[in-house]
Amino acid sequence: MFEIRHVQPQDIFSVIKIAYESLPERYSPEVFSRFYESFPEGFLVAEKLHKIVGFIVGIKTSNGVARITMLSINKKYRKQGLGSALLTQFLKEMSLQNIRQVELEVRINNDAAIKFYKKHGFDVMETVPSFYQTGEDACIMKRVLRSC
Repeated sequence: MFEIRHVQPQDIFSVIKIAYESLPERYSPEVFSRFYESFPEGFLVAEKLHKIVGFIVGIKTSNGVARITMLSINKKYRKQGLGSALLTQFLKEMSLQNIRQVELEVRINNDAAIKFYKKHGFDVMETVPSFYQTGEDACIMKRVLRSC
C-alpha cells in the first residue's frame, strides 16, 4: 500500500535522489526547495513503507493555470499505478486551488509518457523545437479541468 501526500522539507533529499536516478536533466537541489517554497500545494510524494518512491511537482504559472514540471517514480516501483495516483491527486489539488488548466511538456520521442498523459485527459497542443538542453523537441500538452 502507498500513500500520496504533500511533500515535507525532510523529503527533499529522497526526491532529489529519485530525480537524479530517473530523469535525464540534472537539477540543482535549490530548484526543489524553490518549488516547495513557491507552491507547496503542487508538490506531492508517493510513500510506501515510510520510503519516498515517487513525486510530482507543479507550479502555478498564472491565474488559473498550472504547469507540471516533473513526475518521476523510482524504477523499482513503476507499473504499480503510482504515476496515475500522483497525477490524479495533483489534478484534484489543482481544482481546489482554482486551477482550470494544467500544462506540461514531454520529449517528443517519449511515447510512453505521451500515452500516459493522453490516458489522463491531456491533449497534445503543439511541438516546440529544441526545447530541451539536449536539443530534443518537446510536445506541449494541456488539460482543462472541470469546474466544481
